[in-house]
Amino acid sequence: MTDLVVRKMRFAFADYDVPFLWNETNPAFSAMANAVSFLAIAFEKMIVSTMAEAKPLLTDPVIAEEADAFTRQEGQHSMAHRQHARGLIKAYPALKETLDQVMAAFDDLVENTPLKYRLAYTADLEATFTPVFKLMLDNDATLFAPGDDRVASLFLWHFVEEVEHRSSALIIYNGLVGDPWYRARVAPSIFKHVLDVVRMACDGFNKHIPLEVRKVDAVSTFALERGKNAFLQKIGRRPDYGPFQSPFPNLSKRELLTAFVGIVRSQIPGHDPAHEKLPALAGEWFRRYDEGYDVTKWYTAGDTAKAAADV
Repeated sequence: MTDLVVRKMRFAFADYDVPFLWNETNPAFSAMANAVSFLAIAFEKMIVSTMAEAKPLLTDPVIAEEADAFTRQEGQHSMAHRQHARGLIKAYPALKETLDQVMAAFDDLVENTPLKYRLAYTADLEATFTPVFKLMLDNDATLFAPGDDRVASLFLWHFVEEVEHRSSALIIYNGLVGDPWYRARVAPSIFKHVLDVVRMACDGFNKHIPLEVRKVDAVSTFALERGKNAFLQKIGRRPDYGPFQSPFPNLSKRELLTAFVGIVRSQIPGHDPAHEKLPALAGEWFRRYDEGYDVTKWYTAGDTAKAAADV
């Protein structure tokens, strides 16, 4: 039996305005996370449709159960990110154009690529999440804690569940396709597509969100492009969308290198995400959830409970 738990979360995004700059201490990370939210909606929609296509072909009941739980978790993620995006679009209606473009990029994959490619896409991208999200969760004090607690709590929940089901997509891929070298061959096209979609979202933010709100060029998300685009901007070959900043200004080069090595290792045939080193915050999150803590207000629920007890 699968050990995945489907948790239904609501983050009160409709209760009051959702800020684009949700972590004012780190505008570049705010933009990056917002782009991830747009990506998540479209990617997880693709996962749901891909798994619906794959499930009738799964003959192993254990893998079929894993696919069901994995799909249900991803469906919850997509729903929550839609609520986040809806709040952003309410404040900046033109962002619907950007979200539609991101959705179309994944709808095209569903329509024009075979099932095995989409299974490889899911397995390849999901394999990178544990090292990437470990980097972020290990540094939550600067990346998440200073921000809007609804947005921060959404990403903490999503990221710890990605760690929880870190092996699911590979299990399903191996159950239906089982060719590690095919995954390796198509990986370059997969990650080009991912980066193109994130860039699409960031370009939309630059286009539709005033600089006084976003504070930085949203393409700051891309480390390799910050210097190039800053130069192009300086010589007038790129519009001035604002300054470039790193989303991870307080992280050491060693931490960033460790995450990069983990990403590369995740794509090697034979790699098993089950053996990845996990972020300590994930274990704390699951413990608090099991104890009944309000994880939709990760940084403030304790203060609210204490204030109520003091009354």
